[in-house]
Amino acid sequence: MKRFSALLIIGLADGLIHWQLFFVLCTALGLTQATSNFFAYCVAAGFSLYVNTLYTFEAANSVFAYLLFSVLMGGLSYAIGALADARDWPGLLTVALFTPLNLALGYGFFRCVVCRGERQ
Repeated sequence: MKRFSALLIIGLADGLIHWQLFFVLCTALGLTQATSNFFAYCVAAGFSLYVNTLYTFEAANSVFAYLLFSVLMGGLSYAIGALADARDWPGLLTVALFTPLNLALGYGFFRCVVCRGERQ
């Protein structure tokens, strides 16, 4: 339960960072939603990697797997942003779609890959 609580708090902070940066990039810099979503995800994922390495999992065993997961999720973030650009969706819908996917897939990844065989 302790690990789940840590993942939840880190996931919420990750989402907050992502949303804020996404809107700054879209609004202030005028970037596309695809680019904004991708860069916001990368920054938030970097934060999550650092904090999770400190508090949640053994860095030596998990960094490569986490980086591979981040590349896949980065592609998904760009794809959702590109779809939003093509469909002219508001930015709020873009991050509202990506955030639960990111949280669910991230938790599943930690549970099934990073912490495989460990008691939660």
